[in-house]
Formats: sequence, structure tokens, C-alpha cells
Amino acid sequence: MSDSQHESASPALREVVLVDCPDAVGLIHRITGVLADHRFNIESNQEFVDVEAGHFFFRAEVTAAGATDETAVGRLQEDLGNVLPAGATVRVASRKRRPIVVCATREPHCLGELLLLDAVGDLPAKIVGVISNHDTLRPLVDRFGIPFTCLPHDGMSRPDHEHHLAVAIDRHAPATIVLARYMRVLSAAFVDRYAGRLINIHHSFLPAFVGASPYRQAYQRGVKVIGATAHFVTAELDDGPIIAQDVIPVDHRFSAEQMAQAGRDVEKLVLARAVRLVLEDRVFVHGRRTVVFA
Repeated sequence: MSDSQHESASPALREVVLVDCPDAVGLIHRITGVLADHRFNIESNQEFVDVEAGHFFFRAEVTAAGATDETAVGRLQEDLGNVLPAGATVRVASRKRRPIVVCATREPHCLGELLLLDAVGDLPAKIVGVISNHDTLRPLVDRFGIPFTCLPHDGMSRPDHEHHLAVAIDRHAPATIVLARYMRVLSAAFVDRYAGRLINIHHSFLPAFVGASPYRQAYQRGVKVIGATAHFVTAELDDGPIIAQDVIPVDHRFSAEQMAQAGRDVEKLVLARAVRLVLEDRVFVHGRRTVVFA
């Protein structure tokens, strides 16, 4: 083959195949048969059956066996749908890095973790913009050369502020919007606009502490575990399907400030893990629950 032919050949497609559908006999055989017919090689795959719900979940990383084009993805998706039960959801997603927008307020820990991971290429995404309702974090974001937009909410109604926020987000056309300690309650209309694309992080204690000083309350109650939860955003505050969680032990030797620092540490790690899981298409939402292929 000549050099020009090498240059014109399309690289092999690297995709993720995602299926969720009512459970039935022989589903894996049907799926792998279609993949073989389309000459896609399975590099890894995972499957799970929710026995109580009678529902099947499947994820596979595949590569085309030879050069092909994007129309092959549409044909593959259509043929998979034809062999699966009624009500099946089939998606074939690219394994390329996708754009994300991060929204933050004043706290730097979650945003800083994502910026660093992006800068060293350890995030399956590309941060294309950071939006904040305060200017506090601009110097941090500027160090990474990422566009920063400040949208103050003072003197604005929530609908007006959310309109400007949506315009700023849509300008970047992100696949996912990450709320990295963005301290604004979003309206149901705004959440619906980006349904399934908003990821949030919050502290999670037992018992639950609400208000402005959860770690002070945790200290006063003598908690023994501090945790964090990353979840999809729904209209119900902090009640969306859970993507990732973690806890770390604390004890009577921790001051309120040390508890807060421990909380920040676990929050940033849980949020980064959740972003990875979502951008690598490892999360299926099924009602209020999730199936996560780690």
C-alpha cells in the first residue's frame, strides 16, 4: 500500500455498545452475533440481570476489524435493535473524549481536582468552560487556560439568571455539565432542559445535616463517618440516581475544621470518579436506581 493510501484509510472505529432491555433467553448470543456480522471485535464486556425487575444491562467496548466509516455505527445500532425485545434501548457511543462544562461557586477543591485531571490527560473528557456565579475561582481556572464565565446572580430573578446560565452552557455544547459545589438550587425547568446530563456532588452523613454548616453540625453530633455522594440532578433536591459514593472514618480527635477538610477530600475524589464513570458510559439509569459497570 502506498503512503497516500495509508493516509486516506480511515482509522478503525472504537465504540461502546450499550443495551438495556427486558430480560430474555439468548440475549448475549444475539448481541455478539450482530457484532460479529458487522466485524466488530469485543475487547471487553459486562452484563447484569436485575432479577426482580426482569431487566438486562450490557456494555461492551468494541473495535471495528479494519477501516470503516461512521455509517457503520448507525447500521450496527439498527441491527442490534432488530434482534432485541420490544422496549430495548440501544446506544453505540464513541470512546473519544467529550466536552464538559463545570459550574462552581467559591469552593476550589472539586473544580481543582477536575482541572488537574484534565490537564494531565487523566479524564475521559475535555473541560471546555467553567461557569461561576462569583469571580473567586477565575485565577485558578486561568492557570489552566480554560474559558471562565462569571454570571453574578445578585439583583436577578432565578429564571433570568438560569436563562443566562443556559446560554453560557450551550455556547460550549457540552455532553455533560458538572456541578462542582455550585451553590445554587436549580429550577425543575432548568433540570429538565439538561435531563440526564447534570452531575452533582454533596456531603452525605448519617444523620443528614442540612444548612450552611454541615461539618460543624457533624462535629457537634460526634459522627464517626464522613462521606460524599455524586448523583444525577433531578427536580427533587439531592434525590437523583446515585452514581458514586464513598466514606472515610473520623473520630473524637477531629475538630470541625479537620472534618471539613476530610469532607473536601472525599468529595473531590467521588465527583471525579462519577465523571469518569458517566463519560466512559458505565452508568445505566433505571428508574431511581443505577447500574454501574466499574
